[in-house]
Amino acid sequence: MPTVTKSVLVPHTAERMFELVDHVESYPDFLPWCAGAKVIERNAQVTRARLDIDYHGLKTHFTTRNRKEPPRRMEIELEEGPFDRLDGRWTFTPLGDEGSRVELSLEYTLASRAAAIASASVAPGSSSSSITSCRPGNAIATLTFIA
Repeated sequence: MPTVTKSVLVPHTAERMFELVDHVESYPDFLPWCAGAKVIERNAQVTRARLDIDYHGLKTHFTTRNRKEPPRRMEIELEEGPFDRLDGRWTFTPLGDEGSRVELSLEYTLASRAAAIASASVAPGSSSSSITSCRPGNAIATLTFIA
């Protein structure tokens, strides 16, 4: 089973980075392979969301339940999608007053060869993946994970 672990230091607070990752509905604005995002449920403990993927004409979607421990941790659990298994976690560690370490760890097994091909370029294990957000009233943050 493939495992991906990535870490990056950013000049933003752990709280701000937690909010960025939890703001799933903005993913289509900055992830070129994300054709759509729908929040199914969001409360203080859980965010459930569906991401629609469109990568070079290969289309699929997946839904996760993300259990939250704001602002330090988010556990990712697959509900539905092209994976036999997808589990992971985001961790947000404060570094002083203005910085933080953001870590993503994923374990997954794809359900089919076609899904494996499609995910090769959009999964955090690819040569480079970025998460960027620019929301009104908030700072711009970019996470670039380089394998």
